[in-house]
Amino acid sequence: MPAIQNYRGIIPAISCPFTPDHRIDEPALRQLASWLAGHEGVVAIMTNGHTGEVFSLTPAERAEVTRIVADELKGRCPVISSIVCEGLAEAAEHARAAVAAGAVALDVMPPHHWLRFGFTSGHALQYFEAIHKAAPNADLVCHVYPAWTRASYSSQLLADLAKLPYLQAFKVGQRDMNKYARDIQAIREADASKAILTCHDEYLLASMVQGVDGALVGFATFIPQLIIDLWNAVKAGDLKKAMEVQAVITPLKDAVYGGGEPTGEAHARMKGGMYLAGVIADATVRPPTEAPSAKEMDALRAAVQQAGLLKR
Repeated sequence: MPAIQNYRGIIPAISCPFTPDHRIDEPALRQLASWLAGHEGVVAIMTNGHTGEVFSLTPAERAEVTRIVADELKGRCPVISSIVCEGLAEAAEHARAAVAAGAVALDVMPPHHWLRFGFTSGHALQYFEAIHKAAPNADLVCHVYPAWTRASYSSQLLADLAKLPYLQAFKVGQRDMNKYARDIQAIREADASKAILTCHDEYLLASMVQGVDGALVGFATFIPQLIIDLWNAVKAGDLKKAMEVQAVITPLKDAVYGGGEPTGEAHARMKGGMYLAGVIADATVRPPTEAPSAKEMDALRAAVQQAGLLKR
């Protein structure tokens, strides 16, 4: 399959189902991927994001998750795999493994030592170039971290990245709406052909109306149709309808994210919600991530029921 041409729409960052003894549950992962891809408006599936508990997966397991999803969806929906590494050589290895497993695009997360030590624009450009050289036929997606982190990209760096011919999309999650607006403008001015996708799971409507091209969010592994409905209303300029859909999403958002940004425990709560909605049959997460408490499950049940999605 050639590299993805269309990044405009909804791209779920897929959760990774586990068996009770913490192995990758291949049948459940296949079923989830197929279900997500069956929604009109889903243009790709992303593996190995934070929602997929990527930090709990070994390199071989990350490639295996991508292989399973790509094999299940071949000919139906393209697969993006996140690259979550610390150095150039490791990132190149992961890129080659992801493409060999069936990924046609790579979501490039900042190396996490940048969160502690910071980085220069040169570091970032070298990192993207190393991944491109390792997987020259794969499109790259720039994963933008929150503005409060030391791994946050400046507007100028985002403009420079937008000019790279092999970088085709931006997954933007600044959590600072002033910077978000400036960054979108900088990318558009650098190359208006590049897709800009919100990854603000916890305030979708507010980030969708800023002139983006869709959403690449873990939340869409749980409630894809609601997020598709929201995006369609925004595209149509129907703010009344968009607000009605967001009103259904908000209690689910509050139960999953607790009023804050995504965390490991939020992804565990999402799995709890997915279980209640009948999306997955087992909500197991890998330690040290903790499963939802009874109180949290009660809140999830109420929110899922309110949305008309309760199956268990």
